[in-house]
Amino acid sequence: MAKLYSEKIPESQINLNPKEETVDFLLNYSKALSVIHCNKLKFEALLN
Repeated sequence: MAKLYSEKIPESQINLNPKEETVDFLLNYSKALSVIHCNKLKFEALLN
């Protein structure tokens, strides 16, 4: 029989907020990422 996952979630897992450094890193990475489509190929380049 399947296990039911209807137990209460602990308070520590409800408020998952990332650090400001993590958000900045991801935003800077996404700004520097360039994806080039050439025929059926896809190239990813970081512009840093």
